[in-house]
Amino acid sequence: MTGDDPWAALAGEFVEGAYATVKGQVRTYVLHHQLLDHLPSPPATVLDVGGGAGHQSFPLARAGYEVTLLDPSPAMLARAEHRLGREAPEVRGRVRLLPARGEDAAAATEGQQFAAVLCHGVLMYVEDPDPLIGSLCACTAPGGVVSVMALNAATLAIRPALEHRWADALAAFGARREQGVLGVDTRADTVAELEELLRANEAEPAAWYGVWLFTDWMDVSADPGEVRAVAAVELEASRRDPYRQLSRVFHLVARARPDSRAENRRTLPITAPRHQRSHSLRDPAATGYRLRAARREAPLTLEGPPRTIRGVPAPAATVTASAALAQLKPGPARPRASCRTRFRSVPSPTST
Repeated sequence: MTGDDPWAALAGEFVEGAYATVKGQVRTYVLHHQLLDHLPSPPATVLDVGGGAGHQSFPLARAGYEVTLLDPSPAMLARAEHRLGREAPEVRGRVRLLPARGEDAAAATEGQQFAAVLCHGVLMYVEDPDPLIGSLCACTAPGGVVSVMALNAATLAIRPALEHRWADALAAFGARREQGVLGVDTRADTVAELEELLRANEAEPAAWYGVWLFTDWMDVSADPGEVRAVAAVELEASRRDPYRQLSRVFHLVARARPDSRAENRRTLPITAPRHQRSHSLRDPAATGYRLRAARREAPLTLEGPPRTIRGVPAPAATVTASAALAQLKPGPARPRASCRTRFRSVPSPTST
């Protein structure tokens, strides 16, 4: 069985070991809160590719999301099934487990497209990230979220240096491989490289974050109060430079481009990260109006006098961007008319 399933011998150490550590708890906490800044409202569908025992996606099921966890390892799926059995019946009803490789996700899910596709800690174990990134994007609905966590090629020298392995640290500058904490050889990526791959697969990068920093550099007490405190610090550091650049792994979030050929499709919300939501979008064709991505509790709003746009009555206070723009009549050319702001339909965001 171990020969057929390379993760069989590591499943216990991975589930009961790595995820139970302070660093494992911080990883789950930080990624969860970063995701909530981008996910549409539950019960949106989420595909967790290489989801292991469900540490990242089961909390989403508790929050009301419909989760499909896909993993090629029977041992990891058995761990996921065991952990799922401890959840409330309504949570179990929102989760299905599928055995398949990430590259085969579209076939395994019978062509279903999801509001969000997660792939955390998987790219580091594949030689070529291109087929897997293509598969993730193929499973993402237009306007949906693609979320990947990868090993950071820019920081491979930090861990051996902190362990006083100076020859290894020197060799790690410019390297692309390292032996992970589980003793498995891993491959690293850069943010720029994965952004390019995502764009090539019709997904536009939206934000990137660090995941852990301080807990990778020091031993932290497992006291629950201490863990909560360090998790809050790690979450804040993950959003800021230069801290996020020093994280040993990074979290990259992209959004699948809308499919202009699909008519009458259901569009998904675009939600800016919470710390960026004060920024507004201005439509240059409708001076005096602002289309602003509001807080999660409210849909996109159209605001500002007067109540008509070029003689057309303004739409209701709650609109999508495309619906508002559709009511604009062509007008005279304005200066710098080539500078246009692109909008996508924005239904009501979710509350965190």
